[in-house]
Amino acid sequence: MSITITEVRMFIGALPDAAAVAEVQEAAARRLTELGEAAFADVAAGRRGRLGASLRPACMRGLTGTVQERNRTRTRVGFLLDEESTRALRTDPRNTRFRVPQDVTRYRIPRGIPLTCVELIEDASRAAPPQAARDTPGC
Repeated sequence: MSITITEVRMFIGALPDAAAVAEVQEAAARRLTELGEAAFADVAAGRRGRLGASLRPACMRGLTGTVQERNRTRTRVGFLLDEESTRALRTDPRNTRFRVPQDVTRYRIPRGIPLTCVELIEDASRAAPPQAARDTPGC
């Protein structure tokens, strides 16, 4: 038997105090974290990716590279640009944020990239089908 949203709202509305509502809120937050981790479990260190079309600043959109480790909260990933994207970022006139030295062939994006802004791309060494785009407004 499934529970409807209306029933959930009625249950929450009948809770006796703020502490009980806070427990429900904490349970919901834990579940959202679980769902988010499951949705992006395939975005792992070593996978090739493309930065999403809604990422800001715009000079980063479409750049490609390798996913690195996740941050402590698991909401961002380190991202190491490939050589072509490093050159593109270095020479993009819109780039006022990242100083890419001339002698650097692969640039690591400082502070990482939001997990939701990385679209996995197929590696020649992998037989898996291409991943769906994960562009999230406001990345």
